[in-house]
Amino acid sequence: MSATRPREPAPPAAAVAVLGYGRFGQAFAGLLLQAEYSVRAWDPHADIPAALAAASMPAAIDGAAWIVLAMPVPRLRDTLLALRPLLHAGQTVLDVGSVKMHPCATMDELLGAAIPHVGTHPLFGPLSLARNERPRRTVICPAADHPAAAVRARELFTELGCEVVELDPEAHDRAMAKTHALAFFVAKGLIELGVDDGLPLAPPSFQSMRHMLDAVRGDAGHLFAAIQRENPFAAEARTQLLAELERVHRQLLADADGDSLAIPAPPEADA
Repeated sequence: MSATRPREPAPPAAAVAVLGYGRFGQAFAGLLLQAEYSVRAWDPHADIPAALAAASMPAAIDGAAWIVLAMPVPRLRDTLLALRPLLHAGQTVLDVGSVKMHPCATMDELLGAAIPHVGTHPLFGPLSLARNERPRRTVICPAADHPAAAVRARELFTELGCEVVELDPEAHDRAMAKTHALAFFVAKGLIELGVDDGLPLAPPSFQSMRHMLDAVRGDAGHLFAAIQRENPFAAEARTQLLAELERVHRQLLADADGDSLAIPAPPEADA
């Protein structure tokens, strides 16, 4: 009887450099580590565990297959300008920002056809990761010059337990203006009013809203301004919401008929 051939060890997962170690960068690095990726992190503004910390940005990206841009959107351009001379065509750059038109255009401009890159928006944050909420989704915005990078990014996020949706940057930002941006806008107003500060009589209908407030507070503080100011469609969405709320407010003051004020039922699902 022949001896059983020993099983070859699986090849190590690709190394990932996480540039930016704020709340999301830290959470994303943890997700990568759970999936057994090798991670090095660099952020001159954050305390990084010694096991992950790189001494410099060049040290962080040396040998990395993936370069994750996890810094605030306003710092993206300066980071890419410093990063570009250090990169080679065997590496793939992706950003994880909550808006996509500006970051994707900046990567197209500064990385061009030479360096593979792809825009991504993980639709989860530190709090939802801590709660292991599902489904976990990520939007991918492929660069025209690098379709293969988008394929690799889809595989990466699938390995991280994500459902992947592919959109162009404009379609992403239009959708986020009426979801992500408005959720943060409403939450900001409620938080400023103190609506969620230990209310003893919150009915069940408020619990989902409280969950939203917790999620907003769990994200990095700079994210609110970035979502509102960097998304070119957010201002229009806020204006439309305020106009609609003002209309309802005036109807209530005018003692409008109750039927006209009723909240419509959700559309029925297709049979």
